[in-house]
Amino acid sequence: IAEAANPPPLTEAQKNKLRHLSVVTLAAKIKCIPYSVLLEQLQLKNVRQLEDLVIEAVYADVLRGSLDQRNQRLEVDYSIGRDIRREELSTITRTLQEWCQGCEVVLSGIEEQVSRANQHKEQQLALKQQIESEVANLKKTIKKTTAAAAAATSQDPEQHLTELREPAPGTNQRQASKKTSKAKGLRGSAKIWSKSN
Repeated sequence: IAEAANPPPLTEAQKNKLRHLSVVTLAAKIKCIPYSVLLEQLQLKNVRQLEDLVIEAVYADVLRGSLDQRNQRLEVDYSIGRDIRREELSTITRTLQEWCQGCEVVLSGIEEQVSRANQHKEQQLALKQQIESEVANLKKTIKKTTAAAAAATSQDPEQHLTELREPAPGTNQRQASKKTSKAKGLRGSAKIWSKSN
């Protein structure tokens, strides 16, 4: 509009393309654009023309969004980029610096988590070694006490250990024979009882 005197006369297709680009420019600033702003900026006469233009822009993949007819606004999800102007360079530089600072914060957080994980791993390894050494010491102590007990009874230490683990072979057989004899006695008495009845 500002340069209307300079360019040659435009066809309707060229005007529509410029209107699409104007919608893209607005979408870069506002994600929910009221119909009133669009009608004014695009120099359209009614809402029907505006909605047709937005639908054309969506089909041309210039932008993605939805028309909210109840609230009379265009909700933009995505739009193509425009050529960069000199006055926009400072904004882009500031945005990129903020992004870099955010990346550095995330990176330092990740490094901190890695160092914590490494410390935890070292602590667990030290604890494991300590437990293994205590188990080895306990095994040595048990062997020494069993060897001393076997020497006191003048037996072989290995034989003494097997005797401690397993009871004498005769005791199990005696207990088993007592149980079977009791069971036989009960069965016999039951038969006698039934005959006397």
